[in-house]
Order: sequence, then structure tokens, then C-alpha cells
Amino acid sequence: MIRDMSRAETGVELEETLVKVGMDLSAAKALGEMPHKVVHVDPRRPFREPGSPRDEVMFVRSGIMCKYKSDGSGRRQIVALRFPGEGILPSPSNADYGLQAIARSEIMVGSAEDFAKVVEEHPSINGFLYKLVQREASISHEWLVNCGRRDSTARVAHLLCETAARCGIDGAKQSLRLPFTQQQIADITGQTSVNVNRVFAELERQGLIEREGRNISFADWNEIKRVGSFQPDYLLS
Repeated sequence: MIRDMSRAETGVELEETLVKVGMDLSAAKALGEMPHKVVHVDPRRPFREPGSPRDEVMFVRSGIMCKYKSDGSGRRQIVALRFPGEGILPSPSNADYGLQAIARSEIMVGSAEDFAKVVEEHPSINGFLYKLVQREASISHEWLVNCGRRDSTARVAHLLCETAARCGIDGAKQSLRLPFTQQQIADITGQTSVNVNRVFAELERQGLIEREGRNISFADWNEIKRVGSFQPDYLLS
């Protein structure tokens, strides 16, 4: 199966992305021209530690960023992902999560103050931000069900389906270049890396996926969606 390049690999532009998802051109242009720096984030160390000020607005151009939290014994849980075209909004309070790259990523970072000025000058952005927050909440609800109620196989199947969808890949026709290590999948789905390895072997045994290195071909897209209880409507919230 021929693999098309996903958004996670090719990178996206802020203004173009905002217009595609419904923001008017003048507002999108103003955000694109807002003072910012472009940062290349290495996945080997946290980019922002828990407790850091949330006085920045971020936009992922390439790669994948994650939010993570740790329990009292230091075990990490990845609680959210940000794919290319997605962002992280500022807040008056300090972050109760850390930020780290899943793979080498490129992000745009601007100040909350500059962001607030653009929003004030373009009130239509508020409606867009409301929809963005609603979408993030819908994804969080789905993740809560995934870790809390689905079995280990369904958890991984759901993550694979969601990742394909958020990377702009049609699983029925295209393969996915898996961006995660097995340990990262374990940190997302609340399992051990050993169990994740067993799940991948089971998905192959059932004829749902085929693996070649990190390339995942969905041999039966409809069936793996059923196994993972994946209904993509929550990504459109």
C-alpha cells in the first residue's frame, strides 16, 4: 500500500489551517502575523514542566506534542495530544500538566498578551475558540472512556483510528506511519509496554493490521473501527 505523507510529517501553516476550519480570512491573517518564535522541540526532554506559567499560545506546525501528568510514584500518563494544525491556549493559572514532544516537532509560540490583543480586535475569533474548547473536551471524554472502560485491545485500536483521523489519513485506503513508541502508547492507554506489544500481535493475528516497521496498514478498516468503538463524530465537535 502506498503511504501518503501525513500532516504530522509535512507541516502546516497557521493562516491556511484557520481558514480551512472556518475562521474568516482577516482574523486568520492577524493571528498568522502575530509576533511569535518558531521552536524546534526535541522529544527527549520536557518542553514545559508541570506548574509552568500558561502565558503563551502555541500552534503545532509539524510533529506531535503531548500534555502529560504523573502520579505520586512518578508514573506518567499522557492526557492529550496536539497534532499539526492544533494549538494550546493560554490561561491565567499555571499549568497542571507538562508539555513534551512525541516526535521532533516544530511549534509557533506567541505571548498571551499579543494573542489577547488580536482576539480583542477580531471578536469573531471568540466563536472559533469556543468550538475549539468544545472539541478538546469531546476528545478528553472519549479518552476517559477508552482508559476507563475498554479492554486493552480496544484501547489501542481506538488510538490507531483516532491517530489516522487526526493525521488526515483515510484508513480504508492509506497506511499510517505510527508516530508513537510502544511506551508512549502505554502512557496514553494506561497499560504497560509489554502488554501493548501483545496487543499489536493480537491485532495482526486477527487480520486487522499489517506492520512493516512503523508503517501500519489497516487490513480491515471497518472492523478495527468496530473493535475500538471508534466513531469519529467527536472529532468534529
